[in-house]
Amino acid sequence: MNPEQYLLALDQGTTSTRAIIFHRSGRIAAAAQRELDQIYPRNGWAEHDPEQIWSDVLEVCAQALARAGLTARDLAGLGVTNQRETTLIWDRATGQAIHNAIVWQDRRTAETCRRLKDLGAERLVRERTGLLLDPYFSATKIAWLLDNIPGARAGAEKGRLAFGTVDSFLLHRLTGGKVHLTDAANASRTLLFNLKTQEWDRELLDLFHIPSSILPGVRDNAHLFGHTRADLLGAEVPIAGSAGDQQAALVGQACFSPGMIKSTYGTGCFALMNTGPEPLLSRHRLLTTVGYRLKGRVTFALEGSIFTAGAAVQWLRDGLGLLEQADQSADMAASVEDTGGVYLVPAFTGLGAPYWDPEARGGILGLTRATTRAHLVRAALEAQGYQTRDLLKAMAADAGREATLLRVDGGLAANNWACGFLADSTGLIVERPLVTETTALGAALLAGLEVGLYGSIEELAQVWQQDRLFRPILDRNRRDELYQGWLEAVSRVRNGRA
Repeated sequence: MNPEQYLLALDQGTTSTRAIIFHRSGRIAAAAQRELDQIYPRNGWAEHDPEQIWSDVLEVCAQALARAGLTARDLAGLGVTNQRETTLIWDRATGQAIHNAIVWQDRRTAETCRRLKDLGAERLVRERTGLLLDPYFSATKIAWLLDNIPGARAGAEKGRLAFGTVDSFLLHRLTGGKVHLTDAANASRTLLFNLKTQEWDRELLDLFHIPSSILPGVRDNAHLFGHTRADLLGAEVPIAGSAGDQQAALVGQACFSPGMIKSTYGTGCFALMNTGPEPLLSRHRLLTTVGYRLKGRVTFALEGSIFTAGAAVQWLRDGLGLLEQADQSADMAASVEDTGGVYLVPAFTGLGAPYWDPEARGGILGLTRATTRAHLVRAALEAQGYQTRDLLKAMAADAGREATLLRVDGGLAANNWACGFLADSTGLIVERPLVTETTALGAALLAGLEVGLYGSIEELAQVWQQDRLFRPILDRNRRDELYQGWLEAVSRVRNGRA
């Protein structure tokens, strides 16, 4: 083994914490994973235990190194990627969080957001940050912690407390409290970061009543943030890359040219389009975000989210019992020529972009006595293609350019039938990478770029390898006819009118 040809990616996600060791070539040397407990104190609230996150980080790093037969001295660098928007505040002196982490899914500040919207604040938020005024993001979570944890606001104003998303918390812990930093991509998800100035925005801080003293410094995504404490992993390791999970996947999928899109299909779906050096304010309620920032130069992205992707297949399996295993869905979908006119709109928790209709509810339309479970399974998979086309249409309208390529990852991307229908429904070539752990790979690549393991983003792009390419084969008229049926089905479920 050549020393320092390896990179450790620390992927702290919503449901698990993982460590993956990559060789410079992009090959996975070893991995370890721990599930993360979900805490639901009240309806609509979601929290994580910061100490569990920290102990799991140390455990998976040690396990991955042992499984790879490596020591920390063999690592050229470490990259961090994280669940975005999840919010922590901790004591600077002790490193102890003042409360559980408030997860991005948490809705406890919905009323605060409604009040600010009624005051007309969303326009300011949208223009400065590219985001919507929603509990999803960090700002109202920070304000809630400061206002509801005894002594928090006073401690913050005296400089005793620090705010961070999960990346910042881990950087603080990994460096033994020496570092309070974040990266530009994570900062752009807080509702406090001005996309144009690339700085924390004073007017937004005043709007949310947040003292600037608790904020981390903001750095590029490839940056030497610090070194791990030697006793944690066995040696000091340079922490040289950081990005929120979806932006890390954009890098891991090598979407470095404007118009390239990565789409991650997990429980839901997150699609990001590289839009180049200027932030594009969406007219279709997509999010404008930092894609990545390297050497001070920002590449922006448009982001759209689908609330229900792989979860629709899980529902067919667990809720209706139509499948024993999720991976049976491909064969079942292929067993019928079409859906028999059936559309499944999986608006179980409302519709995401570009509709943003939280009141919509799921519907199955077009049922006849001839409908079988195979038709329903096929309709669930087809819905992922139609929802993706919804996003791509909105992105094209905002960006003034059609998508050039769709690169997919996530659990549903392993389904060949679903990938083929994605190509048919969008009319795009769909590429699936050989290494599907694109989020962790992106964090590793950013670290490798900073420590000199790669000389440029062109070298990063060469690490990406294709597993399979899917070309559209469906006639364009038929594609548009099917999509028109989808739009009609969506109109039926808007506001629960199925």
